Amino acid sequence: MKPTLLILAAGVGSRYGGLKQIDKLGPNGETIIDYSVFDAMNAGFGKVVFVIRESIEFDFKEAIADKYSGKIEVDYVLQEVHKVPKGIAINPERIKPWGTGHAILMAADKITTPFAVINGDDFYGADGFVAMGKYLMSLSADSTTKYSMVGYRLGNTLSENGYVSRGVCAANSKNELTNVVEHTQIERKNNRIEAFDGNNNVIELEENTPVSMNFWGFTPSIFNHLDQMFTEFINHNIDNLKSEFYIPTVVNQLIHTQMADVKILDTTAQWFGVTYQEDRSGVVAKLALLHAEKVYPSPLWS
Repeated sequence: MKPTLLILAAGVGSRYGGLKQIDKLGPNGETIIDYSVFDAMNAGFGKVVFVIRESIEFDFKEAIADKYSGKIEVDYVLQEVHKVPKGIAINPERIKPWGTGHAILMAADKITTPFAVINGDDFYGADGFVAMGKYLMSLSADSTTKYSMVGYRLGNTLSENGYVSRGVCAANSKNELTNVVEHTQIERKNNRIEAFDGNNNVIELEENTPVSMNFWGFTPSIFNHLDQMFTEFINHNIDNLKSEFYIPTVVNQLIHTQMADVKILDTTAQWFGVTYQEDRSGVVAKLALLHAEKVYPSPLWS
């Protein structure tokens, strides 16, 4: 059974100044999502589901609806602030949806296979999809709690324009995730990679340290966990208008309660993304180089 790709694309681009998910960044007008879908198809994925918001639905579908026709099955779900479990009364002042964990939960009725989750505004590289696709397709029927995460090598995720924050991964002897700790102000200095750890100490990190870039692999069993944990989350955060239900928080809890194992899948792929408008020119240049080096055909979709 072919796995599904779930793309989180509900952001409205307030920091970017527009819908970065459909911004034409490739040399032939390709979006970053185009590359993810292209790489996923080549890695054996059979379906893509987009999580979007009603306010961007028309523009989003207009930009991509016909592009993948006949190539891969496509579906959509809407993430809205009012889409919560039955019986939950939300604060009427809440405006934004509830974060990435909430976004995944929206797709519960659309996914019946093992699936991967990515951000719609990040470039993950073909090798990452190959690693994830191979793992998901190797799962047996009883592998319901065998989750995974593509661990990007820290040196392949750094920015040339300043420091970044990354979730640094700890693993056991089986290369299974044991914890994700947020490190901040990571940058390369004098051929060293320095960062502030969780206790605000300056430390040195190795080039190949695995970090999480929100490229997760799950089975449909995750939806039951999300439903229960999201209900508990809202009940505790009902009056916190900025609280968000994040995927890493869910994964950490499942690991620490021994309800799931998470395999770290190594990749040599280069990661890059667009958060701010200032990121755009660098991404455009990187994508143009990948086409020039024949990593991708031009145009990507014929």
